[in-house]
Amino acid sequence: MKIGLVSYRCENRNVAFNMSQIERAMQEAAGKADLLCFGEAFLQGFDSLCWDYEIDKEMAVSLESETMEQLKQWTVRYRIALLVGYIEKEADRLYSSCVVIADGAILHNYRRISKGWKEYSRTDDHYREGDVTGTFCFHDQDIMIALCGDLWEAPERFRTDGLLIWPIYVNYTVEDWEQGYLQEYAEQSALAAPDALMVDPLDDDPENHGGAFSFHDGTIQQRIPFDQEAMLIVEYKEYL
Repeated sequence: MKIGLVSYRCENRNVAFNMSQIERAMQEAAGKADLLCFGEAFLQGFDSLCWDYEIDKEMAVSLESETMEQLKQWTVRYRIALLVGYIEKEADRLYSSCVVIADGAILHNYRRISKGWKEYSRTDDHYREGDVTGTFCFHDQDIMIALCGDLWEAPERFRTDGLLIWPIYVNYTVEDWEQGYLQEYAEQSALAAPDALMVDPLDDDPENHGGAFSFHDGTIQQRIPFDQEAMLIVEYKEYL
């Protein structure tokens, strides 16, 4: 199974542009990957919310939205599955979620269980976290998703003998990454799974540097450079 970790630029509150980036990646990866993974809240941009529910509900998308229907169609057209972070709307609730779409259908939808995705001192009961973790099966492999702070707050809830995919959005300096933070993330992933893939999107924040990485037993196996739009394609079985 070949998995593409896509660290492309996204724009806050510009779903049309971010959708074009998803399609671009699918076009470029056609025939090269089975699954493409994007970072946390890539669809709308991590800083797309203002914490006013009446405004934010218009930015969020539901699983039944036209946006999701378009993503479903693309998975059929390009024959590639997608794992995309997004701000989800269900009824009057908003979540930081991650959807998996394959062969024109939603295979899995995970809602972040840690509250660090929001300005929780400013939000009300409309802004929620999920309470369920678990694996989904793709190409006969068990895969689990953790979103950003989930793996720091409750790594025991993500323990799996399968593959862990870890979409994040964080702002550290490149120096901080290289001098210790990246290794800390690799070691943290090993508390949950022997094999983990981490992807961070790029955006216009000067403190954001993107990146994509594969970890095995707490060590860094593969990576792409910071501050570059790039895709890391990992053959999962090579680490088994």
